[in-house]
Formats: sequence, structure tokens, C-alpha cells
Amino acid sequence: MKPTVSFRLALLGLALILLAPGFVRAAEAPAHHPNIVFILSDDVGYGDVSCYGGTHVKTPNIDKLAASGLRFTDAHSSASTCTPSRYSIMTGQYAFRKRGTGVLPGDANLIVPPGSQTLPAMLQKAGYTTAAVGKWHLGLGDKTIDWNKPVAPGPNETGFTWSFIMPATGDRVPCVFMENHDVVRLDPSDPIEVSYEHKVGNEPTGKENPELLKMKFSHGHDGTIVNGISRIGWMAGGHAARWVDEQMAQTFTGKAVEFIEKNKDRPFFLYFAPHDIHVPHAPNAEFAGKSETGIRGDTIDQLDWSVGQVMQTIDRLHLADDTLVIFSSDNGPVVDDGYADGSVEHLDGHKPAGALRGGKYSIYEGGTRVPFITVWPGHIKPGTSEALVCQVDLLASLASLTGQELEPEAGPDSFNVLPALVGESAKGRATLLEQSGGQVALREGHWKFVPFARPNGFRAANGAANPPRPELYNLADDISESQNVAPEQTDRVKQMRAELQHERQAGRTRPEGQKGS
Repeated sequence: MKPTVSFRLALLGLALILLAPGFVRAAEAPAHHPNIVFILSDDVGYGDVSCYGGTHVKTPNIDKLAASGLRFTDAHSSASTCTPSRYSIMTGQYAFRKRGTGVLPGDANLIVPPGSQTLPAMLQKAGYTTAAVGKWHLGLGDKTIDWNKPVAPGPNETGFTWSFIMPATGDRVPCVFMENHDVVRLDPSDPIEVSYEHKVGNEPTGKENPELLKMKFSHGHDGTIVNGISRIGWMAGGHAARWVDEQMAQTFTGKAVEFIEKNKDRPFFLYFAPHDIHVPHAPNAEFAGKSETGIRGDTIDQLDWSVGQVMQTIDRLHLADDTLVIFSSDNGPVVDDGYADGSVEHLDGHKPAGALRGGKYSIYEGGTRVPFITVWPGHIKPGTSEALVCQVDLLASLASLTGQELEPEAGPDSFNVLPALVGESAKGRATLLEQSGGQVALREGHWKFVPFARPNGFRAANGAANPPRPELYNLADDISESQNVAPEQTDRVKQMRAELQHERQAGRTRPEGQKGS
């Protein structure tokens, strides 16, 4: 029996498709772009979730993510504090390359260049509706901010279609939410005034009126009292717009769910940045007093609830198979970060950084090695990955996923590690620079080199004091960085010192001309 003309034409068409330069297997590139949800928690350590070995904590929703996706054991933020790590995520550039990217006050100007090829802008170009919900802390405006008028540029000028954010952190003024360019619920008759230089208005402060506090401060945080908690900086006015800390997680989570629901019929990118578990720890009554590890553990429970709400929404709307979900943290853990809330006393044997040394503010692994999970049913096989990856790589990797090419000057430190992120390769980066303030260390495979720096004692209780001499660790045998082998490995120290100096001074680590896709 001879094949019919229509059958021959169908075979010819299939052959042409298979031979076309742009054709790849469905496992390598979906027929359409998946939705992308990036959940970036705050100050969550490597050991703060039970799927990473956390003790005395229960994180069933995050554990469910890990069980259904790929759990990374050597994934990093680019810095051990929030502003620089978030800057790197947005720009694909190590933050130490740009002045002014340290931890920002709440009235700082925008540090992400408007109009540049940021992560959300790149995805917008690929047809995504994009949203930022939660903590921002990358600055707003380009001059002295008048909070009583529209504030721009901000998230919307860096690639987000819609934003619902807090300007900085929960322990910094102004204590308000912003939707796009405007303060939410602002009463024009009660204008906002903010200062980080001197007291404004007649509001009580933690320093002057400690008897009014429902949560005492341990260091700093003695400025204006809002909702019974004193903050960094001073604020007057805007009373109707001020947040209630105990309702913050519900507010942000509700906005994230609302965005997914409104955009379920088109590709979307959600950057969901819960405030939990950053200080001040003020969980909702639903979670207060329920954990085994005190108020800090309560906020871990609350974070896990937020993750669960987002995932339940994705499942309810039948979007799971078309959605890549990434969960991580902006830096390592801290216990006492300015409030005497009992967090230290109630750890009860829990180790927020697990077996790692250090935590937030630290140059050691506990500062940047963080939980990192990728989930995409039908595309990512559940398991564990030891690949070395960094959040700075999301720009180039998601550009590859969506068929975008990075501009030559974009993402200078962002590598395409998409094969590792989806489990198609066990190999990630070859090297990684880890930042703590002005200190930068080099990871090269399982070796970690920490150059000489004078001790500064800053946040020493969190393992953050800079080392007094060159240090070299073999993380394959010494994950806790307890044995400095620099004296016995002088040649390796010399080689890694030269490599670190080169990568710092080169201005970029992604070779010029290398595409992001």
C-alpha cells in the first residue's frame, strides 16, 4: 500500500521541523514559556527548614517543595546581607562592583539602573506580566523622597508591571506599604516625614520611651515607635498608612495570591519576597507561641504557611505543570538582630545554619549558602543536587529558558546554569565570589579561600568577624570551616589569591561575547 500524498506531506513537514535550527526537545525547551514564581525568604538559614536537616522546626510546605523538586546543597546568595544579594538577583552583577549597594536606609534612592536589562525587564520582553510583592530594599526615587507624592523611579521602572512592596525592612521607617508609586492608605491631611539623621515630629521613640515598647531592643532600633516596636530611623505622620506587623505576612501573601489569580491565563513572573523571618519577629496570632523554638520559630511557621498558600493557589488553578517555582533565602540566618525577643534563649538546640560556620553578615559559608529548591512537574525530576549555583545566575539562566539573549553589558557575573537548575546537569559554576561587606572570598570547586583582613568584630556573635589571616578550607572534608589548611597549601593559596584578585578587578566574570541563552 503506497502512502497517500497527505501522509507524505505530513512526514515532510515533520522532517523540516526536526531539522530546523531552533528545534530542541520538549524536555529542553517548552512549547511555551512557563510561569515563574521566585519566593525569596528573608534571613532563613541553611538549617532553618526541616528538609535541610533543621531540628525543632516544622516546614511541611517547604518540605513538600523539596520532595517534588530539586533540592540544592551548595546554592548561594551572592552576599551575606540583603541589599547586595537582592541587587545581584535583579542585575546579574556582584554588588561589590557598584558603590552604594550596602544595606540601605529606608529613604535611600534606587540603586538598580532604570531601563537596564534586569531580571524582570528581560522577562517582560519575553512577554511576561511581572510583579514584585513584599520586601524591596533596593531604594526608591532619584532625589530626596517626598512620601506624600508618587515616588519614582522604583520597581515599575526596573521591569515590574505591578508592585506591592515595603520600601526597606520591617525594622526601618517608613512603616508603610506602597502599591506601584504610591503609599497605600495615605491620608493627605496627615503627611509622612522621614529622617535617618535626626528625630522628626513628636512621636515617642524606643530610646526616650522604653516603657511603651511591647518588644525591647537589644542594639540600635531605638527610633520611632510604630505598633509598639521601635525602629531604625524616625518617622512622623502617615498613621492611617502604617502597617501592623502581625498582619504583614497575610497582606503580602494575599497580594501574591491575587496576582496569580488575575494572571492565570497568560505567562507571569512573580517575585514574592516575604518579610519573614527578618526582625522584628511579630507573627500573627495564628502562629504566635506555637513553635518549639520561640518567636523566631513562629515566624518560620508563618513563612511556611505563606509558601503553602502560594502553592495551593497554583494547584487550585491547575497551573503546576506550567509553572517553575524557585524557593530560596536572601542570606544566612541571624538570631539576635536588634531585638531582645527571646529568640536566642528559645533555640532549644536548633542550629539555624546547620553544620555551617557563621550566618548573616559572615564571610563564611553560613552567610551565603542558603536553601534553594526548584520545582517544575514534568520537567524537573525530584532529587538532590550538589551543583554550585548562585542567585546571581538567575538572569542568564531564565534568559536561556525563555529564549532571550542578554545584551553584552548585562549580567556581567551571571552564568547560564539552567541545565543544573532543572536537573539535566550535575555541574554548575566553576567559581563563585562570596561577599560580606567589603570582604570577598573565593569558592573554587570545594575549596574556599578567605583573604587577609583586619578583624572588625562586627556582629562577632554571628560568626561575622573578619579573619585575621589568610584562610583556606577544603569543604569536601570540612563543611564547618574549622580547619584552616592555608599554611600547608601555600601554592593553592597563591593561585586562589591571584584568581580572586583577577575576578574582582576584571569587572565581570561572564566572558564578553558569551550569550545568556
